[in-house]
Amino acid sequence: MTQPAPTLSTTEKTSSAPKTKQKKDARDLRTEALKIANTIKTEGQTPVETKAIANGIQRGMEMFLRQQSEKTRELDKRVKKVKQLSNQLTQQKPAQEGEKATNDPRQFSLPWVLLALSWGLFLVAGLLGLR
Repeated sequence: MTQPAPTLSTTEKTSSAPKTKQKKDARDLRTEALKIANTIKTEGQTPVETKAIANGIQRGMEMFLRQQSEKTRELDKRVKKVKQLSNQLTQQKPAQEGEKATNDPRQFSLPWVLLALSWGLFLVAGLLGLR
């Protein structure tokens, strides 16, 4: 009887996948750097010098990729923050609209009360002024 191969848990699967991808990227960078170094190779240049140039190109490419990933992470943080703030604002708007609805009857009656009061005072002032 053959036993089935042990299956990996989900955490083992996800943790091993990025490592192989990173190694693959590093190998790709190394080969790309060698290709670039060979294309710019001058006459009389030794293979050791070409290898040193390729290493420098590879370091530059890795630094560039690191900077880009930092920028991407920073942008993701900003987007997440903006989404949180917009969610907070949308949650606050219904509460503020509810408060406005309760204040509407007083705000609507206030101008009419002031109008009636002013007309009453004008009448009283007019009657007092006639005597």
